Amino acid sequence: MTDDRRRIVVLGGGTAGWMAANLFAHAWPRAHVTVIESPDIGIIGVGEGSTPQLKAFFDRLGIAERDWMPACNATYKNGIAFHGWSERPGCESYFHPFPTALDIHTQESFFTHAGARRGGVAVDAHPDRFYLPARLAAEQRGPKPADNFPFEPSYGYHFDAYLVGAFLRDHAAARGVVHLPLRVTEVRVGADGRAAALVTEDGQAIEAELFVDASGFRSVIAQEALGVKFRSFADNLFNDSAVVMPTPRVGEAINAHTKATALSAGWCWDIPLTIRTGNGYVYSSLYLTPEQAEAELRAHLGLPDDAPAARHLKMKVGRVETSWSANCLTVGLAQGFIEPLEATALHIVQATVEGFINAWAAGGFTPRHRDKFNASIAARYDGIRDYIVCHYRVNQRTDTRYWRDNAANKHLSDSLKALLHCWFSGGDLVAEVARQRIEGYYSPMSWYCLLSGYGSYPPDAQLRVVDGGADMARIDDFLRRCAANFAPHHVQLASLGAL
Repeated sequence: MTDDRRRIVVLGGGTAGWMAANLFAHAWPRAHVTVIESPDIGIIGVGEGSTPQLKAFFDRLGIAERDWMPACNATYKNGIAFHGWSERPGCESYFHPFPTALDIHTQESFFTHAGARRGGVAVDAHPDRFYLPARLAAEQRGPKPADNFPFEPSYGYHFDAYLVGAFLRDHAAARGVVHLPLRVTEVRVGADGRAAALVTEDGQAIEAELFVDASGFRSVIAQEALGVKFRSFADNLFNDSAVVMPTPRVGEAINAHTKATALSAGWCWDIPLTIRTGNGYVYSSLYLTPEQAEAELRAHLGLPDDAPAARHLKMKVGRVETSWSANCLTVGLAQGFIEPLEATALHIVQATVEGFINAWAAGGFTPRHRDKFNASIAARYDGIRDYIVCHYRVNQRTDTRYWRDNAANKHLSDSLKALLHCWFSGGDLVAEVARQRIEGYYSPMSWYCLLSGYGSYPPDAQLRVVDGGADMARIDDFLRRCAANFAPHHVQLASLGAL
């Protein structure tokens, strides 16, 4: 690494902008990092959940859960419970777990059973029977084990996005990051096609060696000023709208998982925070009007027509063609958005900034590794997109045109086509994921859970009974005894001071 004294300007705060600022300040303590954040622009806050990578982010910055979680109304997340995505008996719901060190004791049996059932053998191949996080979620236990239990699951969080942004702002400011609460009126671009300065409403022209565009869907620097192209995923993913309304938390128990419940033209999230539940309906405007979507969400939640107030959002689903263009790195909604089904938004921000830090420094703070970096981030976006598209493509609902059209959607990548062909032809899915080198986006476990959880198997009438198979009673007992080492979720939160 050469000299790390760089001038970096981030346009836009929110969770993405402040994550980027903190990572830059941590990696390069001598860098001069400034965040310009308009006080008039709020945080979208569509997704308030994370993958386990967010824990690595806070660990990297040296921020303890006890310090940030109570301040952000945060709770733990064992995974995601999917309800109503399949009409197949026994598959009306399934749980997508995060990995644990205990999976080695049960996962092989699950993969073996899934392979047998794909071949027409009547064995139990529903994922919930084989993974500890599904049991923890069902029993409303958090992911933190007792001290004498030496195995920990991976886990994510639920949180108030606005409060996380504010927390990260204060953390960055304490480490020397400059915060300018100003509106940018102009992006000056030099004759060389690089961003030269951001002009603020008070007339300042703020120059930098690197600009980070975290300005939201407008993408003020990358798309508007530098002309970076945007690649829409509209053919792959139908949903482009959301209606959001929080409700107060009721009772002592708090789920340690996200719920994703299929509705007539999309799905509804249920994200439990310490003081409220975040609810939202992600849907396609080709099938529902905003008024219809709000009415359906209220009916689903059992809420009156006038309270609480609803917030309506539009989503620009897709990604920029190049995340690093000229001297601009694009992150957050400015970079792209894949609907919040798997809560990957902050994961992509983190991967983008950390990958850029490594690439820029390895190239001597030159664009030497820019093409490789851009290809890597584009592949990550496309890999996540394919996994989410698969949820819709293999859905087993027939009650509305929306679900039938998704099941008939032919706009699939070659990667996803190959994965689906492998599954339905009885091929080796683990080998196919390895062949495509996509396990870094979603592991074979995730693909097995999704396809098995929907019941993507031959019809029950075609199944045959044979001897053999895993000892399910032993697996049930093993997971039951493991789960006994995990306290109820609300007890774990209380130990943090979050309740």
